[in-house]
Amino acid sequence: MPTYTPPLKDMHFVLHDVLKVHESDIPGYDELDPEFTGAILDEAGKISRDVLAPLNMIGDTEGCKLENGVVRTPAGFKEAFDTLREGGWTGLDCDPEYGGQGMPYVIGTAVGEMQVSANMAFNMYGGLTHGAYSAIHAHGTDEQKAMYLPKMVTCEWTGTMNLTEPHCGTDLGLLRTKAEPVGDGSYKITGTKIFISAGDHDMADNIIHLVLAKIPGGPEGVRGISLFIVPKYKVKEDGSVGEPNGVSVGKIEEKMGIHGNSTAVLNYEDSVGYLLGEENKGLKAMFTMMNEARIGVGLQGMAQAAVAYENALEYTRERLQGRAVTGAENPDGPADPLIVHPDVRRSLMDQKSFVEGGRAFLLWGASLIDAGHRKNDADAVGLISLMTPVIKGFLTDKGFEMTVQAQQLYGGHGYIEETGASQFVRDARIAMIYEGANGIQALDLVGRKLASDGGKHVMAFFDLVKDFIKENEGDAALKKDFLDPLKAASKDMQAAAMYFMAEGMKNPNAALAGSSDFMHLFGHVALGLMWARMAKAAQEALDSGASDVAFYETKLATGRYYMARSLPETALRLARIQTGAEPVMGLAAENF
Repeated sequence: MPTYTPPLKDMHFVLHDVLKVHESDIPGYDELDPEFTGAILDEAGKISRDVLAPLNMIGDTEGCKLENGVVRTPAGFKEAFDTLREGGWTGLDCDPEYGGQGMPYVIGTAVGEMQVSANMAFNMYGGLTHGAYSAIHAHGTDEQKAMYLPKMVTCEWTGTMNLTEPHCGTDLGLLRTKAEPVGDGSYKITGTKIFISAGDHDMADNIIHLVLAKIPGGPEGVRGISLFIVPKYKVKEDGSVGEPNGVSVGKIEEKMGIHGNSTAVLNYEDSVGYLLGEENKGLKAMFTMMNEARIGVGLQGMAQAAVAYENALEYTRERLQGRAVTGAENPDGPADPLIVHPDVRRSLMDQKSFVEGGRAFLLWGASLIDAGHRKNDADAVGLISLMTPVIKGFLTDKGFEMTVQAQQLYGGHGYIEETGASQFVRDARIAMIYEGANGIQALDLVGRKLASDGGKHVMAFFDLVKDFIKENEGDAALKKDFLDPLKAASKDMQAAAMYFMAEGMKNPNAALAGSSDFMHLFGHVALGLMWARMAKAAQEALDSGASDVAFYETKLATGRYYMARSLPETALRLARIQTGAEPVMGLAAENF
């Protein structure tokens, strides 16, 4: 059975040695001293390890069951949800005005990683609620916020997002769900939504669905979409739960993974709904939730890779198989442990360097979100908006790849359910698909985000890289192992962006054919920057006489591996981008 150990030391390193959160001018960060963050993360880690992780395999094997119109969650889920509620964990970074604890998003991100690694399917119930909370908080009226947010902060009521319909996924202009005005400010919502994660369950008193629908007579396509608050049960004026609201579960989907989360088909039949935000501006309000969710999904990709790596590492240390080519390293045993073999080491280093680089990338991204929200830093908002498709797309593509690498190290035992390796692979796979499939993320990055504000934000990213290199090029060791590879990778990214500018206007397919390659190229440069920053911090700690020499030396060795073995992929991605559209579009559709 798999285990989970929270990466507390690595989180401490990123937060305090690399990001230096307690020295930041972001409001609220002055409270994030090592003792304070350590206490929070330690307790969150214990809950993740001792409460959530033991339920992960149970959730996978039992799944959710639809009984008499109500979804039953796996054994232990409700009690675990109560544990989170009672500890205030569901409102960790929510507004204190509505009962939240008001902590920075960066702390919520660190806690979220541990919960996702421990039990991804379980974490989704609270994660989707947080997204719905954020949409109502940003776009709701004072009355709506007062009505819904306090109980969503505590997860007495949970939340969902309802976009997809049976006939349309990404192309929301095709949706058919209708919202008929009643005349009293409410609407009657009728339609069917599919793939609704946490769509129904038995762990909360009410479920607040955010539903995209069209008001008759509105503009065609996406310009005519509005967003509505549609509770599962009507809410009385005093805030108590009333009668059913015409929301029913058509079925629970049988899925490849995340079995512990109820993915529902929801039918709305004259359900009472309330407009959230402006009429026909539903996508604007929904994207508040979607963008937050995309950061969370990127975290899922990395977090599943992290727990898969942890368990695969332990297996390679214990499993005896073959002899080291340089001579027996376990001469008293029948064979050497798997970890002595170079190709096993290669796989483990691929995983370790991705996970630690991805963790730093996510926490840095979370700090940009905090800068945007807490100090109205427009540049930070622009930068995280640019990188959101990279965080979502790159980290989930690579995260899934790393869970497969982890599974491979078990050999045939990785294909047997009792080791848990299969579940990590299956659970990670969905992250590449939902909240906008990764191909869509790549198109968004190249087709919209690069040119946003005249290219200001991508130039800001290039300046971050350039300035870091310039500030530290006097450090010979850092220059050779980290700065020079980072500079080469950044030049590849700049060359790709220039290619899009030169060719994209003449032939848009030339840019879009290289969009996935660019998303990965950008992701590698971002992790390269993180590794360069971590290497600087690790060396400074060693130079200052840090006691845990092995930790910092390991950090440097892991970073050197990424810069030498993973970062050069940017040259391959650039070469592919520069072939343009012809190899991709050259074959007629009927000849496939």
